[in-house]
Amino acid sequence: MNAPWLFWHRRDLRLADNLGLARLAAHTTAITGLFVLEPGLWEGPEAAPSRLWFLLASVAELQQAWRRAGSQLLVLQGDPLHGIPQLVARLGMVGLAFNEDVEPGPRQRDEQLQRVLRRQGVAVQRCWDQLLAPPEQVVAGSGEPYKVYGHYRRAWFNQPKADPVAAPRRLVGPDDGRLSTVAQTLPLLRQLPTPAELGCAWKGRSPCRPGEQAARQQLDAFVDGALSRYDPERNYPGREGTSCLSAALRFGAIGPRTVWQASQEAMASRGQECMEVQRAITVWQQELAWREFYQQALFHFPGLEEGAFRPRWRQFPWRNQPEHFAAWCEGRTGYPIVDAAMEQLLQTGWMHNRCRMIVASFLTKDLICDWRWGEAFFMQHLVDGDLAANNGGWQWSASSGMDPRPLRIFNPSTQAARFDEDGDYIRRWLPELASCGTADLLSGRIAPLERRGYPEPLVDHRQQQARFRQLYAVHIKGEV
Repeated sequence: MNAPWLFWHRRDLRLADNLGLARLAAHTTAITGLFVLEPGLWEGPEAAPSRLWFLLASVAELQQAWRRAGSQLLVLQGDPLHGIPQLVARLGMVGLAFNEDVEPGPRQRDEQLQRVLRRQGVAVQRCWDQLLAPPEQVVAGSGEPYKVYGHYRRAWFNQPKADPVAAPRRLVGPDDGRLSTVAQTLPLLRQLPTPAELGCAWKGRSPCRPGEQAARQQLDAFVDGALSRYDPERNYPGREGTSCLSAALRFGAIGPRTVWQASQEAMASRGQECMEVQRAITVWQQELAWREFYQQALFHFPGLEEGAFRPRWRQFPWRNQPEHFAAWCEGRTGYPIVDAAMEQLLQTGWMHNRCRMIVASFLTKDLICDWRWGEAFFMQHLVDGDLAANNGGWQWSASSGMDPRPLRIFNPSTQAARFDEDGDYIRRWLPELASCGTADLLSGRIAPLERRGYPEPLVDHRQQQARFRQLYAVHIKGEV
């Protein structure tokens, strides 16, 4: 009844509303937590200093939570395929439990690990936790996965949503003597390293706050405040109209059932006050559906990780001028709304979603640069960088993904005039342009004396739009 198990945390850095942990705790209290600090978190080509900061801070808080529950969270450094089987054997664990992932790499690794452990006679328990509806559960009547968000959303809303589960409170930790012996032969870290010690320090300031407690506080503050105005406030990057919970959801510092329950309670208590509040809450819930749509898409179509969903886009003749891409990365395109957004990313590790669409459209449709370049750059900087969401967003902007609309081009000046009409967002992130007139700031047509070193527009939007449409007509149009 009380056989010892390991619970491996990955994208679920919390004790509350953790389905896999709760399921295990229903059968045994002898549970030891585990987090594996893999080198790819700080050495890989898409490792982001901001994400490492958020991750390590969240793990540090999680360690404290495990101590309060009566057990420990072990931190093992290295490759989980090699380290976990050894750790399980030397600690005398009868099983390993973890929550599933949608990403192709982790899924393949998990299958390999399960085979190794079962050969050792070790039980493996796997559970879906990071989604309100498991990817196999929301499918069309034909049994095929959904490829259009609108169809998926309607089916997703009709799915039952589980309530959050409580955190286990009385756990039994590992034997200290045995643990000390194991620590002499395996890379178990006595102390969690800092990002600086891993050579990946980050000095930015993110609106996303790490850890389970902070995530809950942000959720409560959002539900009590900006949620009632979420639509249309979510579209204005200069206003505080979003929850900033994207990183917490990406790392699982908060559970999706907790977030859904909060939205449902808000709907019950305030959604009937007026149609505007009801719509605002519904639109936020639809954003949760967007998140799960991209997650299930990657699960069912793992090839998305490598390239475009639409076949013809895989051969599209992108212009890919390195100097243009560098200017985009550094926020010196000469289009203020684009450059302000890139500055926000570089300084905070986060970018407002409206601006993510603007800068992605600019890179792909104005600079005619491969969307995969932008996708990789975002992953190198985003504190909430997530393969499914990032890939889905970039393919949406590039028109190469699961989207019934074949072509979408954003005019940066029009977007700025509509969603930053007073220029507050641009002035905040490009202070050198603070004294410019608002009309000039939004259009980008700034007089030479007012530029103060700010660059001229890198390209002409109308000309580039025409060039892109011509390429599209030749290489893509007519695709089924």
